[in-house]
Amino acid sequence: MIRGERVYLRPSERGDLPTFVRWFNDADVLRNLAMRGPMSLAAEEAWFDGMLGRQGKTDYHFVVCLLADGRPIGTAGLHELDLLNGNAEFGIAIGEKDEWGKGYGTDALRAICEFGFGELRLERIGLFYYAGNDRGRRAYEKAGFVHEGTMRHAHYGGGRYVDVHVMGLLRDEWLTARETVRSEAD
Repeated sequence: MIRGERVYLRPSERGDLPTFVRWFNDADVLRNLAMRGPMSLAAEEAWFDGMLGRQGKTDYHFVVCLLADGRPIGTAGLHELDLLNGNAEFGIAIGEKDEWGKGYGTDALRAICEFGFGELRLERIGLFYYAGNDRGRRAYEKAGFVHEGTMRHAHYGGGRYVDVHVMGLLRDEWLTARETVRSEAD
């Protein structure tokens, strides 16, 4: 288990799939993801089977759960893992909309960075977000990620093209940000 301050990350189980289907069939949840709906249970089962083969090799996929009651609220992971060059891409979706804006995504991101930079000895974790996802951008910045560039009109969604922003966090930046968060907590 990977533990944050208020959430923990655990591996996905087949029993989680109906919850994932509910989350990923919600237009509000999908708005900032590269997925196209609707999602079927059969499609999610096929994804799960493939993910099991990639888990620990090119991907680490987790369910984000509240420490307070163990309830799953979303998913997070490191993808396109490149251990030779020390890189991975981060992805997250908080599926329980009632839990949006409470800092759980930032906490999950910090926990996964601890795992990536610590256990996996990564040098860089990157991510992509769509223009207009200000809530996500704020969470990424709080965790220490910096803007690296913009891919103009690289995503089509909601009837229009939007820019895709690239952010990244390097190991030494993470160490500095982690120490700042710890000293502020003292």
